[in-house]
Amino acid sequence: MLREITAENAIEYLREQGQLQPEEVASAEALAWGVSNIVIRIDREAEADFVIKQSRKQLRTQAEWFSQLERIWRELEVMQELQQLLPASVVPRVLFEDRENYLFAMEAIAADHKVWKAELLDGRFDQTVACELGSFLSAIHRRTFLQEQYQQRWGDWEIFDQLRIDPFYRFIVRAHPEIKDWVAALIEEMSAHRLCLVLADFSPKNILITEQQIHLVDFETAHFGDPAFDLGFFLSHLLLKAVHFQAEGIPCIELAEIFWDSYLNSEAVKPLEPGPEAAKMEEPLIGQRTIKHLAACMLARVDGKSTVDYLSDSTQQDLVRSFALSLILNPPDSIPDAFARLKELLIS
Repeated sequence: MLREITAENAIEYLREQGQLQPEEVASAEALAWGVSNIVIRIDREAEADFVIKQSRKQLRTQAEWFSQLERIWRELEVMQELQQLLPASVVPRVLFEDRENYLFAMEAIAADHKVWKAELLDGRFDQTVACELGSFLSAIHRRTFLQEQYQQRWGDWEIFDQLRIDPFYRFIVRAHPEIKDWVAALIEEMSAHRLCLVLADFSPKNILITEQQIHLVDFETAHFGDPAFDLGFFLSHLLLKAVHFQAEGIPCIELAEIFWDSYLNSEAVKPLEPGPEAAKMEEPLIGQRTIKHLAACMLARVDGKSTVDYLSDSTQQDLVRSFALSLILNPPDSIPDAFARLKELLIS
């Protein structure tokens, strides 16, 4: 039976497991990472700090939402693989695991780190962060592009469906039945473009910044799929924050522009493997698919199971709906055109 670990019993558990010495001085603090797991930082007096993460079956959302505990092993595997795909220390190193209790430990990021979501909401728009994130995501997508070993390991979409397709895409049809067929077609199109490793939770809340570098966390939704989902998901967060700031939100859109340009033009990860499938990673095809995912993800964050916490004003929510539906019903020719459309809405 799963033993649920909390900040109150974590030190006792770790001593029983031999991960802390009996007399070692340490403390535990629960961290606010997402809604699907418990994440606890272990601060040690004499040794390096670390973080433990345990899977939870029921997610902490207002609407009922469940997912398999086994998703944590997908996350562990992807973290280990990303060590090979990204610069050193961008992704924390896995330290140990407890299969019986669906728990693993990873290196702790410096305690004084900043969460990029909080930085953005405080009005600090660092363009170098957006540029580097574009190169990171491009590296992940391109270095796993059409690689059979990744498809074999992570081709199963069950967790992705439980945590993204169903609560985001299918759920929005309840509020917008007029796009039911469009959503069904989008899911089918996504399934037809299984091209590379997709993180499916590449968002500002999972981007931690220290003085040394940018760090990425939270990979349980990763799978072999359509890179357009990652792009639409990430860009939706920047554009939602632009709506939050209204007329002062243009810098958020500029971050999105910088990220998009960096993703498409990262020299470090060019060229793609030759072949007809390679075109699916390039403009305009990936841009057209990204627009669809951008629209669906923006709608999902006001009308899905997991809504953002900074758009409580009904006027802002309606603006998100209006913009997202315009992308669906009257799609722009390109991602830059989508950005320009939102700029016009915010300054009008």
